[in-house]
Amino acid sequence: MTQADLTDKPKQTREGEQLDAAKVEQFLKDSIKGLSGQLSINQFPSGHSNLTYLVSVGDKQLVLRRPPFGKKAKTAHDMGREFRILSALHPVFPYCPKPLAYTDDPAVMGCPFYVMERISGIILRKDLPKGLALDPKQAAALCKELMDIHISLHKLDYKAIGLEDFGKPVGYVDRQVDGWSRRYRDARTPDAPDFEDIMAWLDKNRPVGQARAAVIHGDYKFDNVVLDPANPLKIIGVLDWEMATIGDPLMDLGCSLAYWVQKGDPAEVEQIRMMPTNIDGAMTRRELVDYYRQQTGLAIDNWPFYFTFGLFRLAVIAQQIYYRFYHGQTKDNRFAMMIFAVHILEKAAQQAAEQKF
Repeated sequence: MTQADLTDKPKQTREGEQLDAAKVEQFLKDSIKGLSGQLSINQFPSGHSNLTYLVSVGDKQLVLRRPPFGKKAKTAHDMGREFRILSALHPVFPYCPKPLAYTDDPAVMGCPFYVMERISGIILRKDLPKGLALDPKQAAALCKELMDIHISLHKLDYKAIGLEDFGKPVGYVDRQVDGWSRRYRDARTPDAPDFEDIMAWLDKNRPVGQARAAVIHGDYKFDNVVLDPANPLKIIGVLDWEMATIGDPLMDLGCSLAYWVQKGDPAEVEQIRMMPTNIDGAMTRRELVDYYRQQTGLAIDNWPFYFTFGLFRLAVIAQQIYYRFYHGQTKDNRFAMMIFAVHILEKAAQQAAEQKF
């Protein structure tokens, strides 16, 4: 298998998530100069939130992002906001895809959406793809590459690139704890745990004082970065800026490591692993935190809080997705399994709060 065979590929659009090709084509050709040829639309199937499509016009490949169908969290899926941060970051953070066009005209699709360039490459899912093998030294190097790019994002001067009003860093942690607790209660279904003990713990243990503010991605992990097909140890793109804002970079780190299932974790946690973070040589969560501290000079005195919050927030996201399936708002059968992840994450969060995870 050649490296090109490992490039992330779309599939046929899921039932109920088709786009009006004629309207999309008209919008694109009106908005982006030089497009010509036949249009085709396929869908990248692995996302759980905003929907992502590959739109081909002649020999030009574009990526279209739109909100999901069905009930949406009140402040989520802001396409205009996502387009704005890409526009600000692309010139100074080359891992961002170049944004090309945005509209909130409901006549086109019934919702706001935007189009960006496609960064074609390898995206790691649950396990390494067949044809890609990493020895322990390479696995460690890729983990450091992932962390180095995350750190470079956190070091950007957000005021200098026009994002001073993009978020509200004062009170950010408080708003996150209160907001995600409210979202969980709103999305809870009868078969979901109540999480009240975790929410109370987070409320009691939230950091005191104002943290350093930075551009934070909000969902930074292996399956949101693109690897160079010619050199899979090099990251060439960072995707999915839906949750990006200005806030505490340690909250961003905690949310990222909530996804990090490492070798030796309990078997039930391994069941919800989404990326190959358990391969031989992959850095552990503790090693990643220590590396981040060394490279940034930031003190990380309350790590159990940041990690517990990350696990809780991940559970809320899973529950919001499951809510849509439970109430028949999506036909995507992947969502039916989310309730099991919510229960597993509750136990993991309890252990993290006790510094046992």
